[in-house]
Amino acid sequence: MTAPTSPGGRGLTIGAVLEQLREEFPDLTVSKVRFLDAQGLVSPQRRESGYREYTPRDIERLRFVLAAQRDRFWPLKVIREALDAFDRGLAPDIAPEGRPAPPPVAESDRPVPAATELAEETPELRLTRAELAEHSGLTGTAVAELETFHLVRPGESGHFSAADLEVARSAKALEAYGLGGRHLRAFRLAADREVGLVEQAAGSSPERRAEVLAACLALHVALVKGGLHG
Repeated sequence: MTAPTSPGGRGLTIGAVLEQLREEFPDLTVSKVRFLDAQGLVSPQRRESGYREYTPRDIERLRFVLAAQRDRFWPLKVIREALDAFDRGLAPDIAPEGRPAPPPVAESDRPVPAATELAEETPELRLTRAELAEHSGLTGTAVAELETFHLVRPGESGHFSAADLEVARSAKALEAYGLGGRHLRAFRLAADREVGLVEQAAGSSPERRAEVLAACLALHVALVKGGLHG
């Protein structure tokens, strides 16, 4: 049976939420859901009628909160810390040691991607400096060096993106060969020039930008391989 939606069909009512979650959490009640709402752990939209409307993301948050309370007996403070990771694009998990262990959602370990892959939107991810270091394997000093040479760039909120994480992981791999941020700054200069070329050739079309970028990356690889083996 399809779960009922709130007026207008825009989201699930609190009753429909209970239907979805009660099999996993049989003791769940309307008052419990409203309590978690009042604590700011879930923030459903409200319509003019006053009805709460829950999205799939709201339900995912509720499921995480309820599991953390039931299985790990986490206090609300710890749950809020985990949900902060969730909101920044991480995937909170219930770690064996009883604290949030949010692994990044994106990890790149691939050859030159095709244009179709380059056209895909980068997952939204907001990492602190400590998290960037933890999930790339770099030390805080090494991350600071990458930032000094503009290889990673925090946004206005002070957080680092999924692209920064890929850069940091690549830098970690090169660290084993004695290459640090000061050696890698040439890549930032070259990348900025390539971005200018892509924008000049493709304009604002995302599809054309992806096609031009794929061709530029293939050319770059061919030139470097040719230089090494020529």
